[in-house]
Amino acid sequence: MSFSTHPLWLVGFRPFFALACLAGLGLPVIWALIFSGTIETPAAPFTPGQWHAHEMFFGFGWAVMGGFLLTSTKNWVKIRGYHGPALIVLVAAWLLERAGMWFAGQLPPALFRLSSNLFLGTIVVMLLWTLIRHHHADTFRDNYFFLVILPLFLVAKHLLIDPEQFATGAMMTLALFRVAFLVMLERTVTQFMKNALQADILRQPALDTAIKLLALLLVATSLLPTPVSPWVALLLALLLALRFVFWKPQLALCRLDIGIMYLGYLAIVAQLLLQFVEQLAQPAWLGSLTTHVFTFGAMGLIIPAMLIRIAKGHTGRQVQFDRLDRSVLWIMIAGFFIRIILPQIDPTDYPRWIGLAATCWFACFALLGWRYIPYLLRPRVDGKEH
Repeated sequence: MSFSTHPLWLVGFRPFFALACLAGLGLPVIWALIFSGTIETPAAPFTPGQWHAHEMFFGFGWAVMGGFLLTSTKNWVKIRGYHGPALIVLVAAWLLERAGMWFAGQLPPALFRLSSNLFLGTIVVMLLWTLIRHHHADTFRDNYFFLVILPLFLVAKHLLIDPEQFATGAMMTLALFRVAFLVMLERTVTQFMKNALQADILRQPALDTAIKLLALLLVATSLLPTPVSPWVALLLALLLALRFVFWKPQLALCRLDIGIMYLGYLAIVAQLLLQFVEQLAQPAWLGSLTTHVFTFGAMGLIIPAMLIRIAKGHTGRQVQFDRLDRSVLWIMIAGFFIRIILPQIDPTDYPRWIGLAATCWFACFALLGWRYIPYLLRPRVDGKEH
């Protein structure tokens, strides 16, 4: 077996979910150590806070989304998908970006720009090529949302590490991830509820489309008239809350593996309400709470559950959450409580809450990596090729 034919390179979720586990256990801990002053980041053309935001969104977040989209897009258009050398190049580019962000201050500007854009630029082009070239076979009509948001991630990334545009870049990046999560939740929650609980949930095309269009509009928050943006966020939150009522939460919340998707959904609603308050009144107490409700609530709760499902299902195993899997989800729920709730109760111990929340991420993704990276390194157990 040659290196490029190893099972790790059979399909996109395999290498990138492995990287997501490593990023999820390492990046928050590094940030906690930076925040506490235990270690320092090297001199760079951006602040430590910008490094943290970039690495969680474009390091961890895009490892997850890259693996998910490389796998799902091939299924949507019914092709073999990228594998072998193509995935090796993408992984190398992702690793180069991590090194480039850490040593940015020591790199010539041209080399830094190359290292920080090679991965995202390459994977965006690959995903767009798949969706556009095979659009005739696409089973989801609303994939045009990905055609719009994927290139915009390149713009958001540039703004995020620009010292003068950080706030705009952070808001745009979060909004782009929000669109992707809302599209994904529509599809997956509908399937999970039907398969696991034999329950059909409300799928009203007009409502679903309005939700996604409003979410897309919020990507351009910085370009909207100042009085408009907060009300768009409020309207989106209300529509999501309305739909939530008809998604049978009383059934879903009885099962942790599905209920945690609903908690992540509610975190998106909460983040939008906080964004409304922040943009309308700008209270000082909010700080970074608005962002972290999304990153801990939506990303932190939904991603581990999705990683477990995909790592099991797409390696030929039965998708059942055992005690370890449920423990991982409870750890992330605890992390959300520690990072979001406790600092509001006791802000004087803020550094401690940062450290404990980072510990939860470490524990969660260390356990996921220990359990599932070996799955990703082996052939499917059901004998299928990929």
